[in-house]
Amino acid sequence: MKLERLMAITILLLNRKRVQAQELADRLEVSLRTIYRDLESLNLAGIPIVSYTGAEGGFEIMENFRLDRQMLSFDELIALSTALRGLQSTQAFSNQNLDGLLDKVGALVSKAEQGRMAGADQVIVDLNPWKSSSSERNKYDTLHKAVSDKRLIRFTYTNGQGGETERCIEPMGLVLKGYTWYLHGYCLNRNDYRMFRLSRIRNLLILEDTFQRRMVTLSELNANWDPQRDSKMVDLVLRFTGPAKVPAEDHFDSDEIERQPDGTLIVRVRYPDNDWLIGFLLQFRTDLFILEPPHIAEAVRKSALEISKLYIAR
Repeated sequence: MKLERLMAITILLLNRKRVQAQELADRLEVSLRTIYRDLESLNLAGIPIVSYTGAEGGFEIMENFRLDRQMLSFDELIALSTALRGLQSTQAFSNQNLDGLLDKVGALVSKAEQGRMAGADQVIVDLNPWKSSSSERNKYDTLHKAVSDKRLIRFTYTNGQGGETERCIEPMGLVLKGYTWYLHGYCLNRNDYRMFRLSRIRNLLILEDTFQRRMVTLSELNANWDPQRDSKMVDLVLRFTGPAKVPAEDHFDSDEIERQPDGTLIVRVRYPDNDWLIGFLLQFRTDLFILEPPHIAEAVRKSALEISKLYIAR
Protein backbone atom coordinates (compact mmCIF):
# COMPACT_ATOMS: atom_id res chain seq x y z
CA MET A 1 0.00 0.00 0.00
CA LYS A 2 2.84 2.42 0.78
CA LEU A 3 4.40 1.86 -2.65
CA GLU A 4 1.04 2.60 -4.28
CA ARG A 5 0.69 5.81 -2.25
CA LEU A 6 4.21 6.96 -3.14
CA MET A 7 3.48 6.32 -6.80
CA ALA A 8 0.18 8.21 -6.62
CA ILE A 9 1.76 11.19 -4.81
CA THR A 10 4.59 11.37 -7.37
CA ILE A 11 2.24 11.30 -10.37
CA LEU A 12 -0.03 13.91 -8.78
CA LEU A 13 2.85 16.26 -8.02
CA LEU A 14 4.30 15.81 -11.52
CA ASN A 15 1.00 16.98 -13.02
CA ARG A 16 0.09 19.74 -10.57
CA LYS A 17 1.89 22.97 -9.74
CA ARG A 18 1.27 22.69 -6.00
CA VAL A 19 -0.76 20.37 -3.76
CA GLN A 20 -1.64 20.77 -0.09
CA ALA A 21 -0.97 17.94 2.34
CA GLN A 22 -4.63 17.78 3.39
CA GLU A 23 -5.71 17.24 -0.21
CA LEU A 24 -3.24 14.37 -0.52
CA ALA A 25 -4.54 12.87 2.73
CA ASP A 26 -8.16 13.14 1.59
CA ARG A 27 -7.49 11.69 -1.86
CA LEU A 28 -5.46 8.76 -0.54
CA GLU A 29 -7.61 8.26 2.57
CA VAL A 30 -4.72 8.37 5.03
CA SER A 31 -3.74 10.66 7.90
CA LEU A 32 -1.70 13.84 7.54
CA ARG A 33 1.05 12.17 9.52
CA THR A 34 1.22 9.39 6.93
CA ILE A 35 1.41 11.93 4.09
CA TYR A 36 4.30 13.76 5.74
CA ARG A 37 6.15 10.47 6.18
CA ASP A 38 5.53 9.58 2.53
CA LEU A 39 6.80 12.96 1.34
CA GLU A 40 9.94 12.49 3.42
CA SER A 41 10.41 9.02 1.88
CA LEU A 42 10.15 10.52 -1.60
CA ASN A 43 12.76 13.14 -0.71
CA LEU A 44 15.10 10.47 0.59
CA ALA A 45 14.54 8.55 -2.66
CA GLY A 46 15.88 11.54 -4.61
CA ILE A 47 12.64 13.22 -5.72
CA PRO A 48 13.09 16.94 -4.87
CA ILE A 49 9.86 17.98 -3.16
CA VAL A 50 9.71 21.57 -1.90
CA SER A 51 7.25 22.85 0.73
CA TYR A 52 5.72 26.34 0.86
CA THR A 53 3.92 27.93 3.80
CA GLY A 54 1.02 30.37 3.91
CA ALA A 55 -2.50 30.39 2.50
CA GLU A 56 -1.24 29.34 -0.93
CA GLY A 57 1.26 26.90 0.52
CA GLY A 58 1.67 23.24 -0.20
CA PHE A 59 4.10 20.84 -1.82
CA GLU A 60 5.49 20.68 -5.31
CA ILE A 61 8.30 19.03 -7.23
CA MET A 62 11.15 21.33 -8.20
CA GLU A 63 10.71 22.72 -11.68
CA ASN A 64 14.05 21.50 -12.99
CA PHE A 65 13.05 17.96 -12.02
CA ARG A 66 9.78 18.41 -13.87
CA LEU A 67 11.58 19.58 -17.01
CA ASP A 68 14.21 16.90 -16.58
CA ARG A 69 11.43 14.35 -17.14
CA GLN A 70 11.29 11.99 -14.18
CA MET A 71 13.50 9.69 -12.20
CA LEU A 72 11.76 6.70 -13.76
CA SER A 73 13.43 4.31 -16.15
CA PHE A 74 11.68 3.03 -19.26
CA ASP A 75 11.03 -0.33 -17.58
CA GLU A 76 9.52 1.46 -14.57
CA LEU A 77 7.20 3.42 -16.86
CA ILE A 78 6.10 0.13 -18.43
CA ALA A 79 5.39 -1.29 -14.96
CA LEU A 80 3.45 1.84 -14.04
CA SER A 81 1.38 1.68 -17.23
CA THR A 82 0.62 -2.02 -16.63
CA ALA A 83 -0.47 -1.31 -13.06
CA LEU A 84 -2.77 1.50 -14.17
CA ARG A 85 -4.41 -0.69 -16.82
CA GLY A 86 -4.97 -3.34 -14.15
CA LEU A 87 -6.66 -0.70 -11.99
CA GLN A 88 -8.73 0.30 -15.02
CA SER A 89 -10.06 -3.27 -15.32
CA THR A 90 -11.58 -3.09 -11.82
CA GLN A 91 -13.87 -0.20 -12.86
CA ALA A 92 -13.02 1.35 -9.50
CA PHE A 93 -12.53 4.75 -11.13
CA SER A 94 -14.08 6.30 -14.19
CA ASN A 95 -12.45 5.33 -17.46
CA GLN A 96 -12.12 9.01 -18.31
CA ASN A 97 -9.94 9.68 -15.27
CA LEU A 98 -7.73 6.65 -15.84
CA ASP A 99 -7.44 7.30 -19.57
CA GLY A 100 -6.18 10.78 -18.77
CA LEU A 101 -3.67 9.41 -16.27
CA LEU A 102 -2.44 6.82 -18.77
CA ASP A 103 -2.00 9.60 -21.33
CA LYS A 104 0.12 11.53 -18.83
CA VAL A 105 2.28 8.49 -18.18
CA GLY A 106 2.66 8.03 -21.93
CA ALA A 107 3.73 11.65 -22.25
CA LEU A 108 6.69 10.91 -19.99
CA VAL A 109 8.09 8.54 -22.61
CA SER A 110 10.42 10.15 -25.09
CA LYS A 111 9.77 9.93 -28.83
CA ALA A 112 12.70 7.58 -29.18
CA GLU A 113 11.03 5.20 -26.76
CA GLN A 114 7.52 5.31 -28.25
CA GLY A 115 8.20 2.35 -30.51
CA ARG A 116 9.53 0.30 -27.62
CA MET A 117 6.47 1.24 -25.56
CA ALA A 118 4.13 -0.24 -28.17
CA GLY A 119 6.12 -3.47 -28.26
CA ALA A 120 6.42 -3.86 -24.51
CA ASP A 121 2.87 -5.10 -23.91
CA GLN A 122 3.97 -8.38 -22.31
CA VAL A 123 1.91 -8.45 -19.11
CA ILE A 124 -1.81 -7.86 -18.56
CA VAL A 125 -3.28 -7.45 -15.08
CA ASP A 126 -7.01 -8.19 -15.37
CA LEU A 127 -8.80 -7.63 -12.05
CA ASN A 128 -12.24 -7.41 -13.57
CA PRO A 129 -14.71 -9.08 -11.16
CA TRP A 130 -16.44 -12.16 -12.54
CA LYS A 131 -19.78 -10.75 -11.43
CA SER A 132 -20.04 -7.41 -13.20
CA SER A 133 -23.67 -6.90 -14.21
CA SER A 134 -25.18 -3.44 -14.52
CA SER A 135 -27.02 -3.90 -11.22
CA GLU A 136 -23.77 -4.72 -9.42
CA ARG A 137 -22.10 -1.71 -11.04
CA ASN A 138 -24.98 0.53 -9.89
CA LYS A 139 -24.61 -0.84 -6.36
CA TYR A 140 -20.90 -0.03 -6.42
CA ASP A 141 -21.53 3.50 -7.75
CA THR A 142 -24.19 4.13 -5.09
CA LEU A 143 -21.88 3.04 -2.28
CA HIS A 144 -18.97 5.03 -3.70
CA LYS A 145 -21.12 8.16 -3.68
CA ALA A 146 -22.27 7.48 -0.12
CA VAL A 147 -18.65 7.18 0.99
CA SER A 148 -17.70 10.42 -0.78
CA ASP A 149 -20.70 12.36 0.55
CA LYS A 150 -20.41 10.88 4.08
CA ARG A 151 -24.06 9.78 4.00
CA LEU A 152 -25.53 7.04 6.14
CA ILE A 153 -26.83 3.98 4.30
CA ARG A 154 -29.36 1.28 5.13
CA PHE A 155 -29.62 -2.16 3.58
CA THR A 156 -30.59 -5.79 4.11
CA TYR A 157 -27.61 -8.07 4.56
CA THR A 158 -27.30 -11.85 4.30
CA ASN A 159 -24.55 -13.36 6.43
CA GLY A 160 -22.55 -16.50 5.76
CA GLN A 161 -25.14 -18.68 7.51
CA GLY A 162 -28.02 -17.32 5.43
CA GLY A 163 -29.47 -15.08 8.14
CA GLU A 164 -30.81 -11.67 7.12
CA THR A 165 -30.45 -8.47 9.13
CA GLU A 166 -31.23 -4.81 8.57
CA ARG A 167 -28.13 -2.64 8.90
CA CYS A 168 -27.51 1.10 9.22
CA ILE A 169 -23.91 1.88 8.28
CA GLU A 170 -21.42 4.73 8.16
CA PRO A 171 -19.66 3.71 4.91
CA MET A 172 -15.87 4.07 5.13
CA GLY A 173 -14.66 2.74 1.79
CA LEU A 174 -14.61 -0.07 -0.78
CA VAL A 175 -12.02 -2.78 -1.26
CA LEU A 176 -11.51 -5.36 -3.98
CA LYS A 177 -10.30 -8.73 -2.66
CA GLY A 178 -9.64 -11.26 -5.37
CA TYR A 179 -12.61 -10.80 -7.69
CA THR A 180 -15.01 -9.64 -4.98
CA TRP A 181 -15.92 -6.15 -3.80
CA TYR A 182 -16.43 -5.45 -0.08
CA LEU A 183 -17.62 -2.45 1.91
CA HIS A 184 -15.89 -1.32 5.10
CA GLY A 185 -18.13 0.60 7.46
CA TYR A 186 -19.11 1.36 11.03
CA CYS A 187 -22.29 -0.56 11.87
CA LEU A 188 -24.63 1.44 14.09
CA ASN A 189 -26.53 -1.77 14.89
CA ARG A 190 -23.42 -3.51 16.25
CA ASN A 191 -21.51 -0.39 17.38
CA ASP A 192 -18.39 -1.70 15.70
CA TYR A 193 -16.58 -1.79 12.38
CA ARG A 194 -17.81 -4.42 9.94
CA MET A 195 -17.04 -5.60 6.43
CA PHE A 196 -19.84 -6.44 3.97
CA ARG A 197 -19.71 -8.37 0.72
CA LEU A 198 -21.47 -6.30 -1.95
CA SER A 199 -23.16 -9.33 -3.53
CA ARG A 200 -25.03 -9.93 -0.23
CA ILE A 201 -26.34 -6.37 0.07
CA ARG A 202 -30.00 -5.82 -0.93
CA ASN A 203 -32.50 -2.96 -0.70
CA LEU A 204 -29.68 -0.42 -0.56
CA LEU A 205 -30.78 3.09 0.40
CA ILE A 206 -28.75 6.28 0.89
CA LEU A 207 -30.18 8.29 3.78
CA GLU A 208 -30.33 12.05 4.11
CA ASP A 209 -28.35 11.94 7.36
CA THR A 210 -24.63 12.61 7.16
CA PHE A 211 -21.90 11.52 9.57
CA GLN A 212 -18.49 12.69 10.76
CA ARG A 213 -15.85 10.31 9.48
CA ARG A 214 -14.21 8.38 12.32
CA MET A 215 -10.48 8.67 12.98
CA VAL A 216 -9.45 5.48 11.24
CA THR A 217 -8.20 5.03 7.69
CA LEU A 218 -9.46 2.54 5.15
CA SER A 219 -5.97 1.03 5.00
CA GLU A 220 -6.03 0.41 8.76
CA LEU A 221 -9.48 -1.18 8.61
CA ASN A 222 -8.44 -3.45 5.79
CA ALA A 223 -5.20 -4.46 7.50
CA ASN A 224 -7.04 -5.31 10.72
CA TRP A 225 -9.82 -7.28 9.02
CA ASP A 226 -9.68 -10.94 9.92
CA PRO A 227 -12.63 -13.06 8.73
CA GLN A 228 -11.51 -15.90 10.99
CA ARG A 229 -11.10 -13.91 14.21
CA ASP A 230 -14.21 -15.43 15.83
CA SER A 231 -13.88 -18.87 14.22
CA LYS A 232 -12.67 -22.07 15.83
CA MET A 233 -9.93 -23.51 13.62
CA VAL A 234 -9.37 -27.13 12.68
CA ASP A 235 -6.36 -28.95 11.18
CA LEU A 236 -7.32 -31.01 8.12
CA VAL A 237 -5.55 -33.85 6.36
CA LEU A 238 -7.14 -34.49 2.95
CA ARG A 239 -6.42 -36.96 0.16
CA PHE A 240 -7.31 -35.94 -3.40
CA THR A 241 -7.57 -38.31 -6.34
CA GLY A 242 -8.68 -38.16 -9.97
CA PRO A 243 -10.09 -34.91 -11.38
CA ALA A 244 -10.19 -33.28 -7.92
CA LYS A 245 -6.40 -32.97 -7.97
CA VAL A 246 -6.66 -30.09 -10.46
CA PRO A 247 -8.86 -27.73 -8.35
CA ALA A 248 -6.86 -28.82 -5.29
CA GLU A 249 -3.65 -27.56 -6.89
CA ASP A 250 -5.45 -24.36 -7.90
CA HIS A 251 -6.79 -23.75 -4.40
CA PHE A 252 -4.05 -24.83 -1.99
CA ASP A 253 -0.51 -23.51 -1.64
CA SER A 254 2.29 -25.72 -2.89
CA ASP A 255 3.76 -26.07 0.62
CA GLU A 256 0.42 -27.52 1.80
CA ILE A 257 0.48 -30.30 -0.82
CA GLU A 258 2.42 -33.58 -0.67
CA ARG A 259 2.57 -35.61 -3.90
CA GLN A 260 2.33 -39.35 -3.28
CA PRO A 261 4.00 -42.12 -5.34
CA ASP A 262 0.56 -43.36 -6.46
CA GLY A 263 -0.29 -39.92 -7.92
CA THR A 264 -2.66 -38.81 -5.17
CA LEU A 265 -2.27 -35.55 -3.26
CA ILE A 266 -2.16 -35.21 0.51
CA VAL A 267 -3.11 -31.73 1.71
CA ARG A 268 -2.52 -30.45 5.24
CA VAL A 269 -4.31 -27.17 5.89
CA ARG A 270 -5.92 -25.20 8.73
CA TYR A 271 -9.45 -23.86 8.16
CA PRO A 272 -12.39 -22.45 10.17
CA ASP A 273 -14.53 -25.22 11.64
CA ASN A 274 -17.97 -24.13 10.39
CA ASP A 275 -20.72 -24.87 7.87
CA TRP A 276 -18.78 -23.20 5.08
CA LEU A 277 -16.04 -25.82 5.42
CA ILE A 278 -18.51 -28.70 4.95
CA GLY A 279 -19.88 -27.16 1.76
CA PHE A 280 -16.37 -26.49 0.50
CA LEU A 281 -15.34 -30.12 0.99
CA LEU A 282 -18.51 -31.50 -0.60
CA GLN A 283 -17.67 -29.89 -3.93
CA PHE A 284 -14.88 -32.44 -4.46
CA ARG A 285 -17.41 -35.30 -4.28
CA THR A 286 -15.93 -38.83 -4.33
CA ASP A 287 -12.43 -37.67 -5.32
CA LEU A 288 -11.76 -36.42 -1.79
CA PHE A 289 -11.23 -38.55 1.32
CA ILE A 290 -10.97 -36.79 4.68
CA LEU A 291 -8.21 -38.47 6.67
CA GLU A 292 -8.42 -36.13 9.68
CA PRO A 293 -10.22 -35.11 11.81
CA PRO A 294 -12.99 -37.70 12.24
CA HIS A 295 -15.71 -35.20 13.20
CA ILE A 296 -15.31 -33.31 9.91
CA ALA A 297 -15.48 -36.58 7.95
CA GLU A 298 -18.66 -37.48 9.83
CA ALA A 299 -20.21 -34.07 9.19
CA VAL A 300 -19.52 -34.38 5.45
CA ARG A 301 -21.00 -37.91 5.43
CA LYS A 302 -24.19 -36.72 7.13
CA SER A 303 -24.54 -33.77 4.75
CA ALA A 304 -24.12 -36.06 1.73
CA LEU A 305 -26.84 -38.37 3.06
CA GLU A 306 -29.20 -35.45 3.62
CA ILE A 307 -28.60 -34.30 0.06
CA SER A 308 -29.23 -37.80 -1.31
CA LYS A 309 -32.61 -37.91 0.45
CA LEU A 310 -33.78 -35.00 -1.67
CA TYR A 311 -33.44 -37.12 -4.80
CA ILE A 312 -34.83 -40.46 -3.65
CA ALA A 313 -37.37 -41.66 -6.18
CA ARG A 314 -40.91 -41.30 -4.91
